[in-house]
Amino acid sequence: MNLESLGADAHVHRAFQTYAAQGLILARVAVSHRDLYRLYADAGEVAGEPAGALWHRSADAAAMPVVGDWVAARIVGPAQAIVEAVLPRRSCFERRNPGKREDRQAIAANIDLVFLICGLDGDFNLRRLERYLTLAAESGVPPVVVLNKADLCGDAAARAREAAAVAGSNPVVALSALEDGGIEPLHAFLGSGRTVALLGSSGVGKSTIVNRLLGGEQFLTGAVRQLDGRGRHTTTHRELAPLPAGGALIDTPGMRELQLWAGQGSVDEVFDEIVTLAAQCRFGDCTHAVEPGCAVQAALAIGAVSPDRWESYRKLLGEARRHEALADAQIAQERKRKLKQIMKAHRRFYKSQR
Repeated sequence: MNLESLGADAHVHRAFQTYAAQGLILARVAVSHRDLYRLYADAGEVAGEPAGALWHRSADAAAMPVVGDWVAARIVGPAQAIVEAVLPRRSCFERRNPGKREDRQAIAANIDLVFLICGLDGDFNLRRLERYLTLAAESGVPPVVVLNKADLCGDAAARAREAAAVAGSNPVVALSALEDGGIEPLHAFLGSGRTVALLGSSGVGKSTIVNRLLGGEQFLTGAVRQLDGRGRHTTTHRELAPLPAGGALIDTPGMRELQLWAGQGSVDEVFDEIVTLAAQCRFGDCTHAVEPGCAVQAALAIGAVSPDRWESYRKLLGEARRHEALADAQIAQERKRKLKQIMKAHRRFYKSQR
């Protein structure tokens, strides 16, 4: 396995130098099942599991190895390894962990580009696309909007224009993965050493696109349901697969729940035209509701901004602000806990001196 073709550049090797001196090997996580991993190493595929010290050092579950991570591992048997450390991530796509706790869930790491897959059948949803674009902005990974199943849409060009209106300067590509040569437009975004992740809801054709790019049937695919035209969920785990010409793809399961793990800045980046309008309001603290001289309300009145997009912005902005507030509260609580530990240690020390 040529790790350089999978993205092991000078930055990765520099970060690994300390571990190389300890006799560890460099590897990349291809599959992660809780605490069991499949790794790509120079010698080939290796099964791995985390060292106990790695659990102890990790700040939370999201800091543990995920698909796409570069890790330092110790060989302990034939094709068996213990993962001792996770190298610093260049990027990480995260969402809020499903449930009530304000925890992050890492989806994939060290991504250079993300294909946001939307189906031009019953799946097409601009509001969901805006949510994906916000998460991409938070991760710092540039997105490409891929509109699949163009053969099932009566006016794919119109849908592409709608998607482009919310995608900003990010590319939008409409295609049909099932047609001969249908995925050809995506090859321009691939390259040796580049890692591309595919994200989207269930049944939009992610695995079909991956199989076409890999040149084989490596991932399971499913037919659409006749009742509503939506695809069936077939991918059950995240997996990194090397591309024949170099680089790698990461296929991911469809996300039934896509809760935001992003700050206000990422939301503003996706809705930059609304942010620009808000800066033109007469009052700096304008709520864009009843104030005179509101540029946002004026744009809504003439149709320059659609009501749906404005409501989507307000919703995502509210989620981002709640996330930031909860995250700040958790940080404050953790600092308070650590301060209590320090004070107890001081009291024990002074008591022992007396």
